[in-house]
Amino acid sequence: MDYKQKHKGETVFKKWFLNNRFSIVLVNILLFFLIIWVFNKISFVLNPAWVFFSAVLPPLLLAIIQYYVMNPLVDWLEKKFKVPRVLTIVFLFLFVIVALIWIINILVPIVQNQINSLVRNWPHIWNDAVSATQEALRDPRLHSVKGSLNNMIDNTQKTLFKSGQSTINATLGNISSAVSIITMIVMTLITAPFILFFMLKDGHQLRPYITKFAPEKWQPGFSKLLYDINYALASYIRGQITIAFWVGVMFAIGYSLVGLPYGAALAVLAGFLNVIPYFGTPIALVPVIVIAIMTSGSMLIKVLVVFIIEQTIETRVLSPLIMGSKMAMHPVTTILLLIGASSVWGLWGVIFGIPIYAVLKIIVSRVYNYYRRESEIFSEADAASLTTGDADKTTKDTAK
Repeated sequence: MDYKQKHKGETVFKKWFLNNRFSIVLVNILLFFLIIWVFNKISFVLNPAWVFFSAVLPPLLLAIIQYYVMNPLVDWLEKKFKVPRVLTIVFLFLFVIVALIWIINILVPIVQNQINSLVRNWPHIWNDAVSATQEALRDPRLHSVKGSLNNMIDNTQKTLFKSGQSTINATLGNISSAVSIITMIVMTLITAPFILFFMLKDGHQLRPYITKFAPEKWQPGFSKLLYDINYALASYIRGQITIAFWVGVMFAIGYSLVGLPYGAALAVLAGFLNVIPYFGTPIALVPVIVIAIMTSGSMLIKVLVVFIIEQTIETRVLSPLIMGSKMAMHPVTTILLLIGASSVWGLWGVIFGIPIYAVLKIIVSRVYNYYRRESEIFSEADAASLTTGDADKTTKDTAK
């Protein structure tokens, strides 16, 4: 029985509004914005909840990131060798403490000295780079682009000066904010290990516990939804941290081999910025190129060779091996998402835009599939194919 035969004889209202796909979509959009409008009107009720959430979020985020890094080892030792989870957690905590002591005593002084030296010498490096560029522009062959490059240099200098001045003014004018930030950092570092301990100890019981609150007929689908969200977040966080670590290591080795000044500090910067997909490494390359130009022409060539080798290993080996296609995001989608998220939420949008998008994508997909199965406006063949596909995917995930 096709759709026309099934709904033959219906009233115009039922045909064009109750069982019309377009009308239902418009109603859902209207309800969505109505909910947003209502929440905006009662924001005074939600403000205390937002303050509480803002205070809890930093240690919780830090604990979640560490949880996704450590939990695979805890699970593996428990399943493979029957090692108690508490024993593995204590061992990991001791290992982290020893690693932090080593980093503080060995790596931090080296990086700190290089950063201090780079900060002190950066104005001279920049002025020398500008002078070298202007000297090169005296070449008659570059006369046509001389004006554009000079304007670009002047605009860059003005932008950097204004940014530095506004940062200093904001810092001096917000001492109380600085104190609150320091307090938040200290509280985060103190409370995050306790949250992490209990997450590692009891985290595997969280999904069954949350699933019990859903209606009984929805529990299998809700459990699968939680599994998909957890899998997506775990894949992204572990992959980004692993790749960022090895990017920093590769740049540190490459810069030390070619003898680039401030190589360790620049390698650490490249590792941290690598958490920004596509844009992080090129941004970290800018000060490297400036310093290489001011060192020598051969140093610039060596640095570019190091960059090409690192990018080849990262894109051809590390990213496919570690990340694969787990996020199922097209590069164009990722780039547009980063641009939009950075415009709305700044640095936090760049860092958390992709995992938030992945979670929302999973939730919307599951809700839409459920709606297609239950709604009468879709054909029976569509609903049957969705049910079969979800069942096959659930079976595969259970087998994993």
